[in-house]
Amino acid sequence: MSDVVDVLKKSPVIPVLAFKSEQEAVEVCRVLFDEGLSVLEITLRHDSALSAINAVKADLPADACVGAGTVITADLAEAAIEAGAEFGVSPGLTPALADAVKKLNWPFLPGVASLSEAMQAREWGFRALKFFPANISGGTGFLKAVGSVLPDLMFCPTGGITVDTAPDYRALPNVATVGGSWITPRGKDGTIDLGLVRELARTAVETV
Repeated sequence: MSDVVDVLKKSPVIPVLAFKSEQEAVEVCRVLFDEGLSVLEITLRHDSALSAINAVKADLPADACVGAGTVITADLAEAAIEAGAEFGVSPGLTPALADAVKKLNWPFLPGVASLSEAMQAREWGFRALKFFPANISGGTGFLKAVGSVLPDLMFCPTGGITVDTAPDYRALPNVATVGGSWITPRGKDGTIDLGLVRELARTAVETV
């Protein structure tokens, strides 16, 4: 599970992605990778998510790291691994999920939103955590406080982070990277503009 820290440090920003089809996933992820974002979290929020992970893995070079987000059950963890996901991310953590991913020996980033949850995850053997939802759960102030009492924990804050606030998080010693969905916004017509994604990805790499 410690390998997840190595995954986090590969990219200054990890795009949190939700796709409607394999084709959309491949097109968007190709742009993100080309602009320097090599770690991609494809959330399991749509029926096509698992096939999208498999398609993106097949399309991108071997040094791309494609993971699964919103992994909330043991069954989803197993399905994501079978689809080719190299790591998993969850918004929270339960005893059953913790036990399952430890047995699978899969790089995993469980979510926490409080000090007690962080302590519990630590007791279960997790040293890298997703801080979610970061913006409404204390932001950088929370992470600074946690760092003073649990200095061995590393975080990936996600939720409400923007290109303007991401550098403040990244400046903290206990933050390995940040997660965000601002890089792949959908227009009013429900589509993702690849030109805009390229621009936002480039700005994220340069700024964060």
